[in-house]
Amino acid sequence: MPFLQLILPIGAADPAPYEDALLVAGASSITLEDEGDDPVLEPLPGTTPLWPRVRVKALFDGDADRDQILQILAGELSGAEPLSRVAFETIADRAWEREWLKDFKPMRFGRRLWICPGGQQPDAEQLRAVASPVLIELDPGLAFGTGTHPTTALCLEWLDAAAVAGARVIDFGCGSGILAIAAAKLGASEVLAIDIDPQALLATHDNAERNGVARFIEARLTDAGASETHPVPADILLANILAGPLESLAPTFAAQVRAGGRLVMSGILRNQAEAVASRYAPWFDIGPVVVRDDWVRLDGVRRPTPPLQTSR
Repeated sequence: MPFLQLILPIGAADPAPYEDALLVAGASSITLEDEGDDPVLEPLPGTTPLWPRVRVKALFDGDADRDQILQILAGELSGAEPLSRVAFETIADRAWEREWLKDFKPMRFGRRLWICPGGQQPDAEQLRAVASPVLIELDPGLAFGTGTHPTTALCLEWLDAAAVAGARVIDFGCGSGILAIAAAKLGASEVLAIDIDPQALLATHDNAERNGVARFIEARLTDAGASETHPVPADILLANILAGPLESLAPTFAAQVRAGGRLVMSGILRNQAEAVASRYAPWFDIGPVVVRDDWVRLDGVRRPTPPLQTSR
């Protein structure tokens, strides 16, 4: 059965009234999209992760009355921006829960690490090209992280080249769990996956179960301040979040990584790298910046904490 889709660009307006009005008008699903080309990564604590310009799409039954929908919206949205930019289109029925997979193919990161959508694998020739390929089957659900974004790719490539076997790993801002699962499949002895969003923890748990590594991964919700530390410092801490939170979390991360341990950070734009690196300089020796599509990865080694000086 075909569907009727309503498309409405709302700019920077609050989408909540539009969503409420569309539900009253009988919409069966509502989607918010980027109207421009503005990336959004993990949201800041207490904020809604939207773009500067938003497009609302809503699905209705194929035989829904367009004039009636517009009449209900006009009544529900009195005082809101005019609805002159509304457009309708008829679209064929699809397996919507799998639609995102149409452009998502197996991808290799580094030498042996592959991210694969459900039911797909690299071809035999690709697998023969490397020794001991590591395959991760991933459906990201509603959480960020498929491997397609440069920041995720940079972290996956670092993991592929690192000595992960036997390591204790923290994945801060775990999203879909992609980095936590990669670490576990590369041999980490235990992985703590942390996020401020309960949906991310659900996605991480489901994806870990699918990949047979749930016993190695603990998914934990953190508060917005993220100030807690953990009793056993990590060998590797991964944080693919944003530059602002990375700067504020520097003392916390320093306390969570053992002397000689590794810190890997991304979600940083090129022009933010110097400020983030300088924030971690008191505790970490930061290596050269790695850049991809104007996004960067910073990684460093934790220096031993100097002993406290006592006065005589």
